[in-house]
Amino acid sequence: MKNLEQLYDAFGELIYVVAMADGIIKKEETETLKKILKGHPWAKQIKWSFDYEVKHHNTIEELYNKVLTICHEFGPRKEYQYLVEILEAVAHSDNVVNEAEQNVINKFTKDLTSWFQRDLDKHDLTEL
Repeated sequence: MKNLEQLYDAFGELIYVVAMADGIIKKEETETLKKILKGHPWAKQIKWSFDYEVKHHNTIEELYNKVLTICHEFGPRKEYQYLVEILEAVAHSDNVVNEAEQNVINKFTKDLTSWFQRDLDKHDLTEL
């Protein structure tokens, strides 16, 4: 059984991946994250997951793959748009477009969309 906590943990992990893509998490990034999460029902879980990764320094490649797998398991969800908005805000928090961070965001969007498209292509939708 899928637990929404896992999905929002994955959000925090991917935010960490984006923030670390350039090798350092800047103060502006954590401040932006706090600001954008304010009022979100899962804000504490997302922030906890982000902070956990900051302390434990798991590899961004492993985390990225884990997040992609979790998102795939949960299937298409409108929350992913919110996640991308958070990622964009964090990546641009110091008013500088960081190429490494933007590349992670673009890759995630492309990979997730491609994965869901492959799932659709596997099913014969004409029978519906």
